Amino acid sequence: MELDLSPKLPKQAYGGDGGAYYAWCPKELPMLREGNIGAAKLALQKDGLALPRYSDSAKVAYVLQGDGVAGIVLPEHEEKVLAIKKGDAIALPFGVVTWWYNKEDPELVVLFLGETSKAHKAGSFTDFFLNGSNGIFTGFSTEFVGRAWDLEENVVKSLVEKQSGMGIVKVAAGFKMPEPKEEHRKGMALNCLEAPLDVDIKNGGRVVVLNTKNLPLVGEVGLGADLVRLDGSAMCSPGFSCDSALQVTYIVRGSGRAQVVGIDGKRVLETTVKAGNLFIVPRFFVVSKIADPDGLEWFSIISTPNPIFTNLAGKTSVWKALSPEVLQASFNVDSDVEQQFRSKRTADAVFFPPPN
Repeated sequence: MELDLSPKLPKQAYGGDGGAYYAWCPKELPMLREGNIGAAKLALQKDGLALPRYSDSAKVAYVLQGDGVAGIVLPEHEEKVLAIKKGDAIALPFGVVTWWYNKEDPELVVLFLGETSKAHKAGSFTDFFLNGSNGIFTGFSTEFVGRAWDLEENVVKSLVEKQSGMGIVKVAAGFKMPEPKEEHRKGMALNCLEAPLDVDIKNGGRVVVLNTKNLPLVGEVGLGADLVRLDGSAMCSPGFSCDSALQVTYIVRGSGRAQVVGIDGKRVLETTVKAGNLFIVPRFFVVSKIADPDGLEWFSIISTPNPIFTNLAGKTSVWKALSPEVLQASFNVDSDVEQQFRSKRTADAVFFPPPN
């Protein structure tokens, strides 16, 4: 049975006045389960607060829209309060407790991509809430809560019963939340829209790669990531991950066409991708994309912290490294055809501007 690789949109899992949480379902996107990858999206309205929680999966968060505040409590019990904005990538290792708050923007949207090999359900995140109607306080008896925190019964009841919201709530207007500290961003977040470019091709595209050098925490998460911006009508070279990494791609902006070629040279996906879509490229499969005239932007995680890719076209193509005789014999063509093939794309790498 062939896997369905077609792009999918998420479905709302829960929400209320403060916002909503959406998740991609492994039943609808089987590659999530096959690749042990989870994907979800948080959309907070003004004054929306995503209650403190920890997860059964390590993740990379990427801010798709808006400005806000994130609280991250590290295993050593130190809370980092970060100002977050569009383009920020944040590594979230196992064991961290997080909360998210939208102070003033119409909407704050955060994407979560992560690895689920240790999760309760393959291809899904399970969050454990510290409070709220489904928080851990509600599961323990009054006696246990009272003894653990040395509290009177009336205080215990307040802690358990006062917060009726589940997962996401709306904070009263004017309520003062913790102020972010600039120094807390160091080593915790990287803005992909402002970071130095790893690849920059005129009229082609640009790439920022997250790895252990510019965001060391991704080493603890075990994932790498990149933000790719493809100019209008430009093409991304066919390529594959040569270190057995899965590539999970979320379309941030624009639209375009994608093709994926798999085992025995079979095209396993040919589709139009657009903002909001998520799709997954299996290990060693070759993928290429062509942007529509308005361009195409995507954020990907790769299931290794320092991924290595092999391109099949352009000046860094593996074909350029093979000897002419091997190419001529393997394609079963004469030398003129081989020379034409080798002489093209000697200046462009990774991204190809549109034809004149």
